[in-house]
Amino acid sequence: MRRVNESVRQVLAEAVPELKDPRIGLVTITGVETSPDLRHARVFVSVLGSERKRERTLRGLEAAHGLLQARLARELRMKRTPQLTFEYDPSVERGVRMTKLIDELAPDE
Repeated sequence: MRRVNESVRQVLAEAVPELKDPRIGLVTITGVETSPDLRHARVFVSVLGSERKRERTLRGLEAAHGLLQARLARELRMKRTPQLTFEYDPSVERGVRMTKLIDELAPDE
């Protein structure tokens, strides 16, 4: 399953920047969780910008899921093409915040 998840993540990471939807901002595909039966895939994304920008980007990605699924079917020879759902991944934002807090507590000398 790890290989399937990584393959799906890689194809989507290449396909998302090619989308022409103006709602989609700077997006990073941070991970994919595919169900064992290959029917569903949760795609975790990190979006640079405000919460409003994040919501617009998620709506744009949901609107483009058909194109992205078609690309997956074309590039990956899988038994089934999973139905994509996009979720925001706050881990990158949390990591940046923690780094800033550490830098404030222990400034370089």
